[in-house]
Amino acid sequence: MASDKLAEDIVMLDIRDLAWFADYFVIMSAQSTRQIISLEEDITKGLKENDVPRFHREGTSSSSWILLDFSGVIVHIFEPDTREMYGLERLWSGATEVVRIL
Repeated sequence: MASDKLAEDIVMLDIRDLAWFADYFVIMSAQSTRQIISLEEDITKGLKENDVPRFHREGTSSSSWILLDFSGVIVHIFEPDTREMYGLERLWSGATEVVRIL
């Protein structure tokens, strides 16, 4: 679980009524490049073990963000400043917040 890897401010947004390309966004913050990589590896491995393949990946840990596309669920891992700059929660403010783990 991402919170076990010290991800912070994890939010799941239901975007089904707003987008055709996915059902949910999961957005989380990580404090370092190492933590971003660890979260990416852990999430990808955990979903693969449950037969959920990763279809696409964007970004690099050195760019302070990574996007992981699992088809219906897109995971965004940001360093806090980059998360604030992209403002996905503001951009998708019409989405329903399903869960938030602080």
